[in-house]
Amino acid sequence: MGVKKNFRDGQKKNKSIMDGSKFGKASKQPFKTTKGSNDAVKSAALALQLEDEVPDFPRGGGSSLSRQERDEIRAEVDAEFEAEEWDQKKNRRKKMQKKTQATEDDFGSLFGDGITGKLPRYANKITLKNVSPGMKLWGVVAEVNEKDLVIGLPGGLRGLVRMADALDLDVKSEITDLENNILPSRFHVGQLVSCIVLQLDDDKKDVGKRKLWLSLRLSLLHKGCTLESVQEGMVLTAYVKSIQDHGYILHFGLPSFTGFLLKNDQAVRGEVDVKIGKLLQGIVGKIDKVRQVVYLNCDSDTVSKCVTKDVKGISIELLVPGMMVNARVQSTLENGVMLSFLTYFTGTVDIFHLQNSFPSANWKDDYSQNKKVNARILFIDPSTRAIGLTLNAHLVHNKAIPSNVKVGDIYDDSKVVRVDKGLGLLLEIPSTPVSTPAYVSISDVAEVEVLKLEKKFKEGSHVRVRVLGFKHLEGLATGILKATAFEDSVFTHADVKPGMVVRARTLAVDSFGAIVQFPGGMKALCPVQHMSEFEIAKPGKKFKVGAELVFRVLGCKSKRITVTHKKTLVKSKLGILSSYADAAEGLITHGWITKIEKHGCFVRFYNGVQGFAPRSELGLEPGCDPNTMYHVGQVVKCRIMSSVPASRRINLSFIIKPASGRVSEEDKVTLGSLVSGVVDGVTTHGVIVYVNAKGYSKGTISPEHLADHQGHAALMKSVLKPGYEFDQLLILDIVGNNLVLSAKHSLIKFSQQLPLDLSQIRPNSVVHGYICNLIETGCFVRFLGRLTGFSPRNKATDDQRVELSESFYIGQSVRSNILDVSNETGRITVSLKQSSCYSTDASFIQEYFVLEEKIARLRSLESKGSELKWVEGFSIGSVIEGKIQEVKDIGVVVSFEKYLDVFGFITHYQLGGTTPKTGSLVRAVVLDVSVAEHLVDLSLKPEFFYESRGGSLKSQSHKKKRRREPSMDLEVDQTVNAIVEIVKENYLVLSVPEYNYAIGYASLSDYNTQKFPRKQFLNGQSIIVTVMALPSPSTFGRSLLLLNTKSEASETKRSRKKSTCEVGSLVQAEITEINPLGLKLKFGLGFHGRVHITEVKDVNALEDPFSNLRIGQTVTARVIAKAKQSDKKSYQWDLSLKPKILADSFEMEGKLMAKDVDFSTGQCITGYVYKVDSEWVWLTVSRDVRAQLFILDSASDPSELEGFQKRFHVGKGVSGRILSINKEKKLLRLVLRPSFAVANGNVAGVDLKMDDHLKDVTSYVHEGDIVGGRISKILAGVGGLLVQICPQLYGRVHFTELRDSWVPDPLSGYYEGQFVRCKVLEVSRSVKGTIQVDLSLRSSLDGMLTESSAEICNIQQPHSKRVEKMEELHPNIVVQGYVKNVTSKGCFIWLSRKIDAKILLSNLSDGYVENPEKEFPVGKLLTGRVLSVEPLSKRVEVTLKTLGRSSSSKSEIDALRTLRIGNIMSGRIKRVESYGLFITIDDTNLVGLCHVSELSDDHVESIETKYRAGERVTAKILKVDEQRCRISLGMKGSYIGDGIDFQLPSQQEPDEAIRDNGFTTLLISPGSSLLGAQSMYTEDENGDCSILAQAGSRASIPPLEVSLDDIDQSNIDNLVGQDQENIDEAATVHEKNKRQAKKKAKKEREQEIRAAEERLVENGIPRTADEFEKLVRSSPNCSFVWIKYMAFMLSMADVEKARSIAERALNTINFREENEKLNIWVAYFNLENEYGNPPQAAVTNVFQRALQYNDPEKVHMALLGMYERTEQHKLADELLDKMTKKFKRSCEVWLRLVQRMLKQQQDVVQPVVNRALLSLPRHEHIKFISQTAILEFKYGVPDRGRSMFEGILREYPTKKYYWSIYLDQEIRLGDVDVIRALFERAISLSLARKKMKVLFKKYLKFEESNGDEERMESVRRKAMEFVQSTMA
Repeated sequence: MGVKKNFRDGQKKNKSIMDGSKFGKASKQPFKTTKGSNDAVKSAALALQLEDEVPDFPRGGGSSLSRQERDEIRAEVDAEFEAEEWDQKKNRRKKMQKKTQATEDDFGSLFGDGITGKLPRYANKITLKNVSPGMKLWGVVAEVNEKDLVIGLPGGLRGLVRMADALDLDVKSEITDLENNILPSRFHVGQLVSCIVLQLDDDKKDVGKRKLWLSLRLSLLHKGCTLESVQEGMVLTAYVKSIQDHGYILHFGLPSFTGFLLKNDQAVRGEVDVKIGKLLQGIVGKIDKVRQVVYLNCDSDTVSKCVTKDVKGISIELLVPGMMVNARVQSTLENGVMLSFLTYFTGTVDIFHLQNSFPSANWKDDYSQNKKVNARILFIDPSTRAIGLTLNAHLVHNKAIPSNVKVGDIYDDSKVVRVDKGLGLLLEIPSTPVSTPAYVSISDVAEVEVLKLEKKFKEGSHVRVRVLGFKHLEGLATGILKATAFEDSVFTHADVKPGMVVRARTLAVDSFGAIVQFPGGMKALCPVQHMSEFEIAKPGKKFKVGAELVFRVLGCKSKRITVTHKKTLVKSKLGILSSYADAAEGLITHGWITKIEKHGCFVRFYNGVQGFAPRSELGLEPGCDPNTMYHVGQVVKCRIMSSVPASRRINLSFIIKPASGRVSEEDKVTLGSLVSGVVDGVTTHGVIVYVNAKGYSKGTISPEHLADHQGHAALMKSVLKPGYEFDQLLILDIVGNNLVLSAKHSLIKFSQQLPLDLSQIRPNSVVHGYICNLIETGCFVRFLGRLTGFSPRNKATDDQRVELSESFYIGQSVRSNILDVSNETGRITVSLKQSSCYSTDASFIQEYFVLEEKIARLRSLESKGSELKWVEGFSIGSVIEGKIQEVKDIGVVVSFEKYLDVFGFITHYQLGGTTPKTGSLVRAVVLDVSVAEHLVDLSLKPEFFYESRGGSLKSQSHKKKRRREPSMDLEVDQTVNAIVEIVKENYLVLSVPEYNYAIGYASLSDYNTQKFPRKQFLNGQSIIVTVMALPSPSTFGRSLLLLNTKSEASETKRSRKKSTCEVGSLVQAEITEINPLGLKLKFGLGFHGRVHITEVKDVNALEDPFSNLRIGQTVTARVIAKAKQSDKKSYQWDLSLKPKILADSFEMEGKLMAKDVDFSTGQCITGYVYKVDSEWVWLTVSRDVRAQLFILDSASDPSELEGFQKRFHVGKGVSGRILSINKEKKLLRLVLRPSFAVANGNVAGVDLKMDDHLKDVTSYVHEGDIVGGRISKILAGVGGLLVQICPQLYGRVHFTELRDSWVPDPLSGYYEGQFVRCKVLEVSRSVKGTIQVDLSLRSSLDGMLTESSAEICNIQQPHSKRVEKMEELHPNIVVQGYVKNVTSKGCFIWLSRKIDAKILLSNLSDGYVENPEKEFPVGKLLTGRVLSVEPLSKRVEVTLKTLGRSSSSKSEIDALRTLRIGNIMSGRIKRVESYGLFITIDDTNLVGLCHVSELSDDHVESIETKYRAGERVTAKILKVDEQRCRISLGMKGSYIGDGIDFQLPSQQEPDEAIRDNGFTTLLISPGSSLLGAQSMYTEDENGDCSILAQAGSRASIPPLEVSLDDIDQSNIDNLVGQDQENIDEAATVHEKNKRQAKKKAKKEREQEIRAAEERLVENGIPRTADEFEKLVRSSPNCSFVWIKYMAFMLSMADVEKARSIAERALNTINFREENEKLNIWVAYFNLENEYGNPPQAAVTNVFQRALQYNDPEKVHMALLGMYERTEQHKLADELLDKMTKKFKRSCEVWLRLVQRMLKQQQDVVQPVVNRALLSLPRHEHIKFISQTAILEFKYGVPDRGRSMFEGILREYPTKKYYWSIYLDQEIRLGDVDVIRALFERAISLSLARKKMKVLFKKYLKFEESNGDEERMESVRRKAMEFVQSTMA
């Protein structure tokens, strides 16, 4: 157990300047039986290390060990090692303590360029302990397999690369799926590659076996590289992605750029096959940043000399293994050199990567400080920033180090270059063409431990060494100097030869086998089945760990060695068979059985060679089971009979010496000959017989070949005993020395006709055979030998629907009709159809009776045959006397006095009308005898007795023959009529009346139909048969008959009349079943029929036709038709019970077959329901004619329509009128409406197809009809309802026709899918030909009242009358109507379905209408007075004013005249708009407008956050327009003078985006198909159009309501400006001047806007398309005009025109007018949202287009606003989620998300705030937090808003701006105590005087509104105190 000790010692010793872990592979020491053997075993475990050399049991296929088994072995070996190590550790602890401490401190982990303090002692080395995922390594391809690569890595490690990780996905997708050998065609051994560590298998039990998984994907290696970081002259690696005509497109693993390589490049010019996915290395020659293409030059010499440039700011992510750099020596380490390179980086070079491959002891002298060298990066660890470099000359020149040695080579004269104290030796091996460095570990120097290595070996001395392994990347070999290493014959896998005998020592034993070790250290597996000749239950007892045993090598595959310890194989002197080429005929060798089959054994030899020994060559007795003679794993001696090396086939024989006795060809039996035989034994597989045949002694009969009948074969096998003699057996086949025999009567009888080869087969002949196999597509029929035919599925049976497995069985005797014989392919095609293969004789039933008698005799052999003597007393046809023993339900049991164990049976049919009594004596005729059952079938029917012509039957004994004189005798092949007397399981007992009731027997099945369903026969049934055999001893006294298989044409008239029925015949039938739609009956001889529900009465009636019928009742019916093919399974005939048909004569057959559809439209018919679904009722009118009834045609009452499916059940009679007829489909359409009958007088005879019923819809839908309808859609606005009245016809219910009375919301109570009762008002046809139906739901109309609704209507108030004609209108009449649409000049109202009226803006109210759109929404009910009526133009004008008041009141005009420009007035804010404040002047009813530009001297960011309705303000009168009743006000501080300034203390710069807030999106009125263009509101009572805000600069005015959500602004509530720097009071003078200039520009801009406003008001709004065209030509860049134009077209219901105008606007507006275009896009969104099909897809399409032309953030904001307005919350949430990812640095986007969540009352705002603060730039944080706080006050929880403001004020306590906003929000809430407390805190601050002045003003203003004089005085006093304190 000293293995572990040496392993650990060697491991610790190697932790030195030579290596960081396990330097070289430890020796594979031989073991000895002496005491010193432990030293040899110590290093055995080192073979488990993961080194360049593949371990003894590497990954791959071909192993009998599973991964779990290998892990179990390793775990057990480790456990032994650890136990041994515990004993050794105590002795070593003190000795190794100092050394281990020193090495582990410096060698425990990698260090990088971030180290501080003292320099490291050792160079960085990659080991399995410090390698980690993400580490980049340089390696060389060591192996190329089909599915993976093996890469040699620094430090001797080996890594694996899966195929999926060898290529990038983008490149792999370009490779065709059909291409094989993807890796071998793109990589080669010795290729240098850069790779990255993916993972390291976590195997804590054995670190040395951990697998290192790598990736070559450039997407991982080049991660972090961008096109900007790529420089000319840089070396890059790329995949070939595609091959073009002039070059190759390259892929760097990054999507940001691609590469290109010309084909004339020197590097690829010589390449024969450059494939997609090949790795190329090249120098960047040119960079095309526009196309993002990098051009490479792949000249290998140039690439190898290219040095990475020192680029400023290069990061470690851009370093790639294999990169060449200029380096400078920084210092030397104990085992390497530290270098600095690329200014920022340091790296180390270990001693084995120096420039000199043979560094001596004074190697440090070659590396002075600051020495310049060229190096390549060997590895990079990003986690520790550790970098390894190499100075090796080959690697520096970008070439792999060649391998000039092989593992196992011995070199006698190797020079010692350096001796490392306590570690090992560096040698120079004299390999060719150049020397190779090798390193020998101290544990591999000698057999015993060497304490002082430097004394035993001197530098320059020569030693003998054997190569253990080779590190490919370092070019370093590992060696061993031990003497035992040179003596071993097996040292490497190449030395292992199959069949060689070796000695080995057991290392471990487990359930799967034993791990053994050769003397040279190689390990092998002895599988458990090879541990002994026989199976062993406990392998551990057979093999002792440490025991030395002798083995023979079985094979070595994939460096896995398997051996055997089977004694026979180990000591075998026979030849070794280790390849298929060595398999010479006649070779005798040993092998072992691997598998035993029924037909032979599989035998395995050495090196995986396998052969097969057929059953005939196993040396078995006939019928013997191979499993009884042989077992798996048994060693057998084999003789090679033949071999085919190309196909890897070997035929074997266990019979070493072939039989010497030979039989002459003349005497030798042949296939098809008949032999006799005696049963030797019966096995499960067959019957063994001794045959009487020369050259053969035994044969085998399989069970299925014992009889033609399947049941008899099983019975025959059960009764056969040894010694039974078969008189005749047919030789089917000869297998070896065994005969395959058959006892089938059919094959024996026709043996001379059975074919042996193709030449004996004739097409169209019928040949006997047997089925040898069944597959899904057909049957295989075998004849003699191996001659086989195939019957395809369609040729096997007459019925193609049956399954072959259910119709045939293997071994079944069949008759086959030869269809085709192909001499070229040797294929025989046969048919097994009964129609062509039926029997022509009675051989089938004859064999049945023969075997019946034979089986009975075999059963009676023990009683010496005495039991069968009773048969002689019961001959067929004889009269026998017996006693009735028992009377049963199924018949009578008769006993016989002489034969006590024989019973007779008489069926009820054979009683002949007699009533037997128990105990009475009877004389009966024998009809059948069952020998096996001891049963006799008897008959008492008189026709079987002779009693004619006075003759009498005289019985002289207990039995007597029938003495009759037949008029004639039966003859063979005669066809006669027979009567079924008894139906047996397999045959019929028949009588032939024409021949004195002679008795015969006919089989129910045939050879080919044994498993087919049997045809049913009834007692007394008459059938046609053919006489095949007369009574004789061979037939056991029976007449054998054959059922006639010919067509019915050969039947006689008599039999046809008895066995068939015809159409038109009358029958007596019994009712067996009554269904809702028909009757089922039975009649005649097994016939079944059906009576359709329409075939009971002459005329279809509503009552149930089957009410007077019952099951079991017999009725008279007439056959009227044959059943359809699909119905023949349940019945065969259609019958009728109609009295008319029953009364007619038989000549009505022609009428019965007539199926014409003799109906006309409008005819009333009755049908019966056979199916009901949600929309239709399906009726049957006759057997062939159907009808359908639509749900809405079934009734007009909604309650009846709702219970549609309950009203109609299957079988119910329904009467209706025919609406249309489809003669092709024999389908009628019915209508149940009562009004239809009246209206159908003019459509009689019209034939309408179902698909064309809309073409003449006016023929059955008339004005005044009452119909049932279903609401299909509730139209928007005043569109009314869309109601379905037919399957494809819809009518429209006008908004005024919904209710009888004028109600505010007539649509309430209606919903889609609701059933309604409608009256057709008008049916018209449009110009395009479409039908338009106008409906009404008003119950007051004629015919609309039902009985239930009439009572309700009598109680309700009288119905309001509708104005239907212009003549009914006259001035001053009071009318009511619903608002149709609203414009800036007024609105239109519906007075009725056809009449609308106009109301001007000035006539909308007695007072001033602030906003017509809001006060008069579409659909609102109005009551007004007619002003004028123009009958010709059909124009009606209505006013809502009270009589005599059409203008402003005199008091208002007087109050207006009292106002003077310049006066200071006070008032309260009536309404806050984005463009200004409407203020009600105190003590008057006048309202003035203070424009946003007149609110303050400073810019006002957001009016809504600073002012609220009801707040008191002071303003100056700027302008009074008495004519238009307009007042303009101003609230600037400069207007009011030294009074208190009420403006908000905002110091921000004006935000230009706010001016865009005046623009809106195109909003579709939800209640109308027309679009009303809504404009901004200003105070106007004269009906003129008012235009607002920024119209001047835009030359346009927004048409609809302003929404800040539509177009993105700089802020949500515009409280925080963009210029935060202006908050600072210490702004420079230049900044102040700049603000003043902006204010002046703003003022001028406002003046321009006002001027434009006035101009547009004067000109008015266009009313026609031509006027709009003129306007858009004059103002092509004005979005307002275009949107008005779109709205106009929508009001005309022309959606497509509106779309085209939007497209024109986008193409016309100048590209510089971004905001104007954005307005159009937003209008386009709303247009598609209302009219798109489907809306979501249409909006998405426009949205994607808009993103290409506008600021994406603004477009997203606009779409979001539209979703929110239209309450599409799901889409809004999805869009916001995308926006927070796409614009995560936008404060506005996050604020919109917060605002939406608060509006939806979601209490998860804080996580969103945290996410936003992580995403937003730091300078946006304060802005975001303050805005969020405002939103919390407005929509959320004020306490959260307070917390946010408190946090801001803690950070910025002197910022007056945030105090002001905080105060504004609290003032909005109105908690006076909280507000005052906050004011007190604010005025207690020590701020600048100007800031404090603002706060005091704000405080005083608050107290004026909410406090008293005392509190105001207190504020003034505190203000004075502050002023005094500052002046002091």
